[in-house]
This record gives sequence, structure tokens and C-alpha cells, in this order.
Amino acid sequence: MSAIRSAQDWKKDAEKLSIRHQAFIAGKYVPAKSGKTFDRINPATGQSLAKIAECDAADVDVAVKAARAAFDKGAWRNEAPAKRKKVMLKFAELINQHRDELALLETLDMGKPINDSYNIDIPGSAACIAWYAEAIDKMYDEVAPTPNNALALITREPMGVVGAVIPWNFPLMMAAWKLGPALATGNSVIVKPAEQSPLTALRVAELAAEAGLPEGVLNIVPGYGPTAGKAIGLHPDIDCVAFTGSGEVGKLFLQYSGQSNMKRVWLECGGKTPNIVLSDCADIDKAATAAAFGIFFNQGEVCNAGSRLIVDAKIKDRLLEKIFKVGETLQPGDPLDPSTKMGAIVDKTQLERVMGYIKKGTSEGADLVFGGKQVRENTGGYYVQPTVFDKVKNDMTIAREEIFGPVLSTITAKDDEDAIRIGNETTYGLAAAVWTRDISKAHKAAKALRAGVVWVNCFDEGNIATPFGGFKQSGIGRDKSLHSLDKYVELKTTWIAL
Repeated sequence: MSAIRSAQDWKKDAEKLSIRHQAFIAGKYVPAKSGKTFDRINPATGQSLAKIAECDAADVDVAVKAARAAFDKGAWRNEAPAKRKKVMLKFAELINQHRDELALLETLDMGKPINDSYNIDIPGSAACIAWYAEAIDKMYDEVAPTPNNALALITREPMGVVGAVIPWNFPLMMAAWKLGPALATGNSVIVKPAEQSPLTALRVAELAAEAGLPEGVLNIVPGYGPTAGKAIGLHPDIDCVAFTGSGEVGKLFLQYSGQSNMKRVWLECGGKTPNIVLSDCADIDKAATAAAFGIFFNQGEVCNAGSRLIVDAKIKDRLLEKIFKVGETLQPGDPLDPSTKMGAIVDKTQLERVMGYIKKGTSEGADLVFGGKQVRENTGGYYVQPTVFDKVKNDMTIAREEIFGPVLSTITAKDDEDAIRIGNETTYGLAAAVWTRDISKAHKAAKALRAGVVWVNCFDEGNIATPFGGFKQSGIGRDKSLHSLDKYVELKTTWIAL
């Protein structure tokens, strides 16, 4: 377990780590057709990790041809459900077997603490693949009610070629959320990992092949959004795009669909989650701990981070004091140190973005009451202290825009009704939380909050069996659960005259 390994142990492993740096297309590692590469920088040190193949439209086209050929050949989609299940279970098993290596790649690539990579991201990714594997031979089609002279079958068929465009904050887990249901339903998949964090996707492609996935069924094309990502969005032979990332880019994929072949587009585009603590909250200590971890976990680089703390005036000061105490224990440290609970921001661009929002919050009149500074600059890495603002108005920039960093905006509510109103006053609707001892209030709040997930007296809870996704500009469709399978299939009616 990582908890009993030292930072020195992890650093020794890093020195001998073999990093896959080429694209994975048609079952082989290949360079970008242009020969270009881009530098992958370790956010903990600012030093180069590897030069990664910089794929563009030409490489995406080759990957699509490989994926389409595999789909048309039918070696995966026409395979017996029990056999496809066996391959995917082996894939999940291999992810677990390579847990140390994958956790190390994840931490070096995007700066998250090694304990989080090892104990959350990698086993969670394997569990996701295994869960969808188990669903393969348990999905039934339908027979519709018809007159006696007809038989109507309603069947689900794989969509074809799926493009999965993955964010950098949970690189392998977000890939698994797409790969699990897309592969389980028989599709071929092209993954474009974020340029900030391609390393685990490139490695697991090899593990999928080792598990028995036929060549061409899974392809990985690292590259930049405006080139490789756009090419996936515009390609006329991709049937569906599943994207997790910013709303700005999500809207581009909707445009790309309209400009090309009207491909299905499924979007998870972040949020500005209200964490609402009402005056009758039963456990202030628990609420404070959840509020702190809800925004500082993964350096705040979480789409459903509880970035807006909406709290009744009567308990605000007491709650903030407790949040500060938790925040003191979550100061940034070396991501390879097992005791570190908060790592590095993913890259210099994101660091500057977060620091810009902190400056904006102060200039617009919010009170910076905790943290707010760049730290550990002598390491060459990108670290920001846990940060808390008070006296935030809901129309301030830091309350409206997704920062994707460890920045908490505290907004005071006059009463319960005011808290719910403020919570809904956003273009996003990914998640929300409410803290109250009154079960009737809890149910009414959950109904009133316009969000895809509502937590009551907890934060960021759930499992693979519950759908995840949002209302409004937080996206279209749901990841996780059996509901996500519907994103990657077409419904067909076959009417038979008897």
C-alpha cells in the first residue's frame, strides 16, 4: 500500500519508469504523422517528463479508419456477451495489477497526491471497467405489445465509432467512465486525453490489448484541443462524442456536430456547486470538514467542487473558523510524499488562472480570510494554498465562474429560502449539497435545487451505480450507472408481420 511506502520509494520507481509517449492506433504505438511532439511537464517540479506524440487531424483520421474497420469486422461488437465480459474483466484486473505504475504516472502527470492516485483513482477506474463488464450479459432488449399478427422487437445496437475527449483532473477515472459503457455496448473508441495528462491513457491501451481487446477497438490520440480535439468533433465518420471539460469547449463540440454529420454529443461541463449549510445543521464539525475537502481535494480541480459555501448568517463565523482549522492540515506538499493531502496545480497556465481569480476576488470587494498565496516556488512546481473568501456576493466573478482551483467563496444567506435561491442562481447545475437536521427541509431543498446530484448532510458521496451529470450548462447526458449505456447505443424497432 502507498501509505507504508516512503516518498523516496516512489521517487526511485519514478527514475526507472517507462513512459509510453507515442499514439496507440490499430493495436500499435506509432509517432504522430507530422513527427511533432509536445513536452509533458511534471507540475510538482516544472521539469520535463517526456515528449509526447502531438497528434492532429491526420492522426485522428487514421484512428477513425482503424476504429471503423474494427467495428465493421465485428470482432468486438459481434462477440458473445460472456466473452466480451471476460475481456473487460481481465482489463480491469490488469489495471489493478499495475496499480503502482499507473498511480505513479497519474501523480507525475497532473500533480495529485500519490495516496489519492493509488487509493482512489486507479482502483476506482478498475472497478468502473469491471462494473460495466458485469453488466454486459445482464442487459435485455424488449418485445413491444402488438396485435396477434405482429411481433415487434426493440433492440439496442452499438453506435459505431465513439470519440472520448477526456479532462486532465482525473485522467484515468474519467476515461474509464467513458470506456466502460462504450466498450460494454460494443463500440470502437478513440480517446483523446488532455494534453496535460496523457500518460495513463497511453499505458492502459496496452493493457486493454493484453486483455484481449481486438486491435482498432481502442485507440489513443494525444494532442491539443484545437487540433486533435476539433478533428474528432468534425470527423464525418465518428458517430458520437463524449466530452468532459469546460462549458466553452463543450459548446464547440455542439457546433462541430452541426457542421459535420450531426453526431451525438454528450457533455459534462463542470459546475459551481452550492454547498448550503442551514442554521439547523446537526453537525457543524462534519459540515466544516466536508466543506474543506469539498473544495481543497484534488487541489480544487474537481467539476463538482463545493466552490460556493452558502451559509446562514447565524452560524457562518463558527463554521468558517472550523474550516480554517481543517485547511491548515491540507497545505500543499510533495505529491510523491504519502503524507501529502494536497498536491500541485496541473500546469503553469492553470496556476496563473487560479491566481488571477484570487486577485479578481479581492479587487471586486470579497474578503480574503484564509490562504491565497502561491507557495513552494523554490521547487519549480505550481502550488497554491487553500483559499477562502468571505463576504462574497453571488454576482462576483469568483462566485459565477468555474475557477478549478482551491478557492472557496463564502456567501451569507438570510434564511433557508434565500440560501436555495442563491444556490440556483447560476448557469450551472451539476451538483448541490444541503445540511439540515429537518428531513422535510431536506426533501424540499433537494426538489428545489436544480442539479443532477444533491447530497444531504454529506458531500461528494455516491458510487458507480448512481448517475452523474448536470442540469443547465453543466451538460447533456449522464456518466456512471446503467443509464450511461443508453448514450452509446441506437434503439432499433424490428416489426415482423406474422
